[in-house]
Amino acid sequence: MSQTFLQINPTDNLLVALQDLPKGTVIQHNGNEITLQDDIAAKHKFTTEAIAKEGKATMYGVLVGLASQDIPKGGLIHTFNLHHAATDFVGKQQEYNWTAPDVSKFQNRTFNGYHRADGQVGTQNYWLVIPLVFCENRNIELLKNAFLNGLGFQKMDPFTQKVQQLGKQLAEGKALEIDTASSASVLVHKSSQFPNVDGIKFLTHESGCGENKDDSLNLCALLAGYCLNPNVGGITVLSLGCQHSQIEVFKEKLKEKDPNFSKPLYIFEQQQDNGSGVENMLNEVILQTFKGLVEINKQTRKPAPLSALRVGVKCGGSDGFSGISANPAIGHTADLVVGLGGTVMIAEFPELCGVEQELQNRSVTKEIADNFGFLMREYARRAALVGAGFDMNPSPGNIKDGLITDAIKSAGAAKKAGSSPIEDVLGYGQYVTKKGLNLVCTPGNDVLATTGMAGAGATIQLFTTGLGTPTANPISPMVKLSTNTKLAVKLPEIIDIDCGPIISGEKTVEQMGEEVLEYIIQLASGEINTKAMDLGQDDFMFWRRGVSL
Repeated sequence: MSQTFLQINPTDNLLVALQDLPKGTVIQHNGNEITLQDDIAAKHKFTTEAIAKEGKATMYGVLVGLASQDIPKGGLIHTFNLHHAATDFVGKQQEYNWTAPDVSKFQNRTFNGYHRADGQVGTQNYWLVIPLVFCENRNIELLKNAFLNGLGFQKMDPFTQKVQQLGKQLAEGKALEIDTASSASVLVHKSSQFPNVDGIKFLTHESGCGENKDDSLNLCALLAGYCLNPNVGGITVLSLGCQHSQIEVFKEKLKEKDPNFSKPLYIFEQQQDNGSGVENMLNEVILQTFKGLVEINKQTRKPAPLSALRVGVKCGGSDGFSGISANPAIGHTADLVVGLGGTVMIAEFPELCGVEQELQNRSVTKEIADNFGFLMREYARRAALVGAGFDMNPSPGNIKDGLITDAIKSAGAAKKAGSSPIEDVLGYGQYVTKKGLNLVCTPGNDVLATTGMAGAGATIQLFTTGLGTPTANPISPMVKLSTNTKLAVKLPEIIDIDCGPIISGEKTVEQMGEEVLEYIIQLASGEINTKAMDLGQDDFMFWRRGVSL
């Protein structure tokens, strides 16, 4: 008989239901007999003891909430009887000793990546086209259509085909109906003319001007990080001319990150004095970009050690199983990557609320711990100024599937970071410089967080989901991992790896973590695509922190 509940930490007074448990069910747990006082849906939690009003609820060994009313032993915990609470943090309090997992199985493994002049190794070879200001978005879209259609980088999607079918039916006077049998996957292909170019990526955004100047400066820093990311082989930049995010500012941010930047980089300004119209500018953009594609197509994949991997970890559309299946699984993957000398990044600071002290203790120096604490408090302060707070973080979908407070969500989300020491803490728009585990300050918002990690240098990202989230990134391939098998079956078009076997007991967290690393090696070598890559899911959003003017 499969296990029906789980205690995550021996000190917890909350248990997780692994399947639906009806009211009246008697639970035997470590000599404690618990009669359920409510129906407990799978992924939700119930108490091992009575908790008085304002009493503490604990999971993952940390405080995750205070009772807003008396909760009986065996009672369901939910938003009506539990509110967010988390332990305060006071800086690094103890030394941290870490034993890396056994990596002998992967010690001499390599992946076939793109070796850049600066020593970084990319898992893809993309040409990147970016605007410094939203005014250039239309030109970006024109270029996107020209290159993707002109070079055959993409195939007509089944939905366009269906619209064409309806148009034909209308012209022929037939009844309008969708032919579902003709559905096919949306595929994004390489161009036959450029077999060593994995694609051309076009970013658009709503920033660069009309906002406070700091945001425009930070946008330039983030875009510079995208240019430096080793998955990018060359870049085309469009500028209007009059915006806050000036070309010289962008160049300065790029030079700060790499004084010897040597990738092909073409910059065009629409309002330049010697300009001769938008059409002529775009003609020149197309010519130079095409020449750039010829250059980066000369690069080929070559073996690289696994220490060259840079893996970002993220969760979104989380459920009550996230913190006990997919998140710990990629946490083990993260430890394997760090043990092999690689780099791991974890973002979404609002979802580290309640585990700050543990992370500060894991920091390699007091200064790094203090920097993390400062960024967390500053984030909370800014949220409070607009009437928000970390306690508002769980989404309706999170709550429905068992994540009742931000602290519960955060404690499970932090499992993605594994257990290795924290080597550095990066602000939004900063670029990674240290091997090992790095914390990257971003919001919990899926796209803002994944955008930030790509800008910090992540070459692959692992994204766990319990409800199903299609988010992906233009330059940093996104691997989607389901926390439960039901989701993997329901949404096979977006899920790459099913971590549900952990819940059923068929696989351990460690086994799944190793399987994820095997998948990463194939992906990094260009042997497979993720579902999001095949769908052409490219999401980019810049985190604007100030007011618009």
